[in-house]
Amino acid sequence: MPPTEGAPSGDAELVLRPGTVEDLPAVAELYLRARAAAVPAIPPVAHPPDEVRAWVAAWDLGVHDLWLAEYDGRLAGFALVTATWLDQLYLEPDRTGRGVGSALLGLVKATRPDGFGLWVFESNHRARSFYRGHGLVEVERTDGSGNEERAPDVRMTWSGS
Repeated sequence: MPPTEGAPSGDAELVLRPGTVEDLPAVAELYLRARAAAVPAIPPVAHPPDEVRAWVAAWDLGVHDLWLAEYDGRLAGFALVTATWLDQLYLEPDRTGRGVGSALLGLVKATRPDGFGLWVFESNHRARSFYRGHGLVEVERTDGSGNEERAPDVRMTWSGS
């Protein structure tokens, strides 16, 4: 997929680009805003903001691919991916429903043609519907005992192209 993708009409051009270590502080702040805005559809973050910032700052970009979505140089969303997992996909709260998530997920699918999996909170009906609408299938449910939030979750997979 090319690094640039057209944005919905009326918006500046959406640019998708690889993230770098220098981007991690902005990614951490977006993560905190997105998680806070999503409550109660998802549980609150299990750690204080400074711990979240340290966790994001420690992401190994040699093991993970970090993709950023930007409008006019401003971060609108990000995806963090391993060889087989979409670990994180978050958007600025005011950018949901505007094609940013679809562009990021499309990029993940293009770079992971053999498929990948992800976990989503069971209570996050909007995200589950988004992923189903993009061809992912729910394959496992848990009671949440394996995640920090202790909230039921769903494993979804995309089998590849």
